[in-house]
Amino acid sequence: MIKTFKSIDEQIEILKSKGLEIDDINYAKDVLLRENYFFLSGYRHLFMKSQKDRMFIPGTQFKELYAMFNFDRQIRNIFFKNILIVENNAKSIFSYQLSKKYGIKEKDYLNPVNYERSSDKARQVNDLLKKIKRQIRINGGQHSATMHYTTNYGYVPFWVVVKVLSFGLISELYTIMKREDQKDVAEVFGVPVESLMVYLPILANFRNLCAHEDIMYDHRTQRSIDDTKYHAYLNVPRTDGEYIYGKDDLFALVIILKQLLREEDFTLLINELSYELDILDGKIDSIEIEKILDRMGFPVNFREIARMSDYGQSSSN
Repeated sequence: MIKTFKSIDEQIEILKSKGLEIDDINYAKDVLLRENYFFLSGYRHLFMKSQKDRMFIPGTQFKELYAMFNFDRQIRNIFFKNILIVENNAKSIFSYQLSKKYGIKEKDYLNPVNYERSSDKARQVNDLLKKIKRQIRINGGQHSATMHYTTNYGYVPFWVVVKVLSFGLISELYTIMKREDQKDVAEVFGVPVESLMVYLPILANFRNLCAHEDIMYDHRTQRSIDDTKYHAYLNVPRTDGEYIYGKDDLFALVIILKQLLREEDFTLLINELSYELDILDGKIDSIEIEKILDRMGFPVNFREIARMSDYGQSSSN
């Protein structure tokens, strides 16, 4: 079916024809013009009576749909700033470990011999180092520190270079490090190498989603995280032996951040998420907040994860 342009008035009529109640037409028109009908409609399935006829639950208000849109924007901002913390931590740790061991010049940290040399990794190593060189060349000219080192010293140390590298490249870089270097990085974060190998690309995926303002709350990743002590501590429900929350969903991101953030940053994250959920709960009437938590992949007792210590016990604080 070919999609055709719809005016704001036509968009309003489509929503009303599906049973959505709109008390303030002018307000709704302003929202649709500013926020884009396509993205706003991305939340309407939550409020549908059935996906077959695509009719809204009786009594659903436009303001509820917009409240969900704003909730997603707020949690996207919350997660984004915390992912950036981990990204900056990773870049700092990578550059420190590699510079300490191999040297600070491009000929050192871009030398293939300083990375995994197995035959099945050789092509990946060469291709990735070429990508890094290309990104340095493209982004370096827009970065004052990169230009300063190039002009005054003739080289750019790795702790400066990482600032112009994407998180995606950083996560790829981890996969081609020598095993002992991977262990050094993982030890700083306090997680196994195998876990960090999965966590970094998932973080990069969510980071890009946040940066482009895509729908956040029900996003699912291609990769799943392993079962953790946090799943067991929260008594996350299972189906056919598999946890139904915290594997490839937004709560999986929470579990990752629990392990990689400082305790005070993670506690603030949970408090901010709880605050936004409480605000949303006060603005929606046609559905229960538990339905939204389920779509997010959040167990109803998700807040308790902030009380869990590194040793799997409830904190006394």
